[in-house]
Amino acid sequence: MGITAKQIAKELNISTAAVSMALNNKPGVSNETRRKIVETAKAMGYDFSKNDLSKSETKTIAFVFFHKNFVFDTPFFTELATSIESTIHDKGYKLAVYHIHDLDNIEEQIDLIQYSGCTGMILLGTIMQPESIKPFENVKIPIVLLDTYIPGTKIDCVVINNTEGARSVTDYLIRKCKAQPGYLHSSQYLHNVEERQDGFYKAVRQNGMATSKSIVHHVSPSVDGAYADMMELINNNEPLASCYFADNDEIAIGAMRAFKEKGYKIPEDISIVGFDNMSYSLYVDPPLTTVNVPKSYMGKIAANRLIEIMNEEFHYTTKIEINTNLIIRKSVR
Repeated sequence: MGITAKQIAKELNISTAAVSMALNNKPGVSNETRRKIVETAKAMGYDFSKNDLSKSETKTIAFVFFHKNFVFDTPFFTELATSIESTIHDKGYKLAVYHIHDLDNIEEQIDLIQYSGCTGMILLGTIMQPESIKPFENVKIPIVLLDTYIPGTKIDCVVINNTEGARSVTDYLIRKCKAQPGYLHSSQYLHNVEERQDGFYKAVRQNGMATSKSIVHHVSPSVDGAYADMMELINNNEPLASCYFADNDEIAIGAMRAFKEKGYKIPEDISIVGFDNMSYSLYVDPPLTTVNVPKSYMGKIAANRLIEIMNEEFHYTTKIEINTNLIIRKSVR
C-alpha cells in the first residue's frame, strides 16, 4: 500500500486536511508549510502520479497588476507581460495573472494569491505609493517589484533609469533648438514621472538656464486627454514654448495633434520629444523623437531575478535599474 496523506500528517504532526490541501494545490496553507509537506511526501515515497501535482506546486509564478483608476492595456505593459511569460516558460514555470484594484480588502486578495500554490510573485507597481507596498512586505513567497521604486522597502525591484533618460533627451532638445524647453507634465502622480521631472530640470540647470523660466503645462497622461488639455490651453491663449519635453509618448502625440490643428508646424514652429518609445511613436507625423525603454529586457530581468531569489539560500535586497537610450526621429528641428 502506498503512503497516505494521513501518514504524512502524522509524520509532520499536522492535520490531514492541511496535507490534503497542499498535495492537491488548494489554498488554505502557507507556502512554507506547503513546501514542507511536499518535501516530506517525496522523502516518504508518496505517489504523486494520482494527482500529478508534484510539478504544479513549484511551477507557478504570479504576475500581479496593482491598479486603481489606471489602465494597463497599452503596448508598454503588454510587452512586459509577454517577456515575463516567455522567460519563465523557458525555465519550466507557468504564469498566473492577477489584478488587485479593490484596496479595501487587499490583505485578503494577497492571501488568495500567496496560498494558491504560487511560489513567487512579480508585482507591477507602476502606480504604487509608499502606503500601498506595506501589505506586500509580509508576503511569504519571494517577490519582485517591477516599474517602481519605494524607498525603505525590503522588496527587490527592477526599474527604469527615468532620471537619466529624461535628462539626456532634454539636453538633446536644448542643444538642437537652442531655446528654453517647456515641459508637458503628467497630471497624474507616479514615481516614474517624479524621476523624469528631476531629469528634465537637471538638464535645464546643466545648460545654464533657470528652471523657473520653463513653461510647464499639466496635462492628462493619455493621447486624447493631452490633446483636449492642450487645445484648451491654446484656446485660452496660454504662452507656449518653442520646444517641449513630454513625460510620455502619449502626451507628446496628443499635444502634437493639438498644435497641428491650431496651425503650428512640427518641428519648424514647435519641437517635441517623448518618453517610452511606444510602437506607434514611429508612425505619427512627424515620427517622434523619444527615449527607448527596453521593455522586453526589463521583463526578462525581473523574471530572472525572481527565480534567483526563489533559489537563494540567503537574500540581500537588490535594486536593478535599466538604462534607456535616445531614439532620434523627426520631431525636433
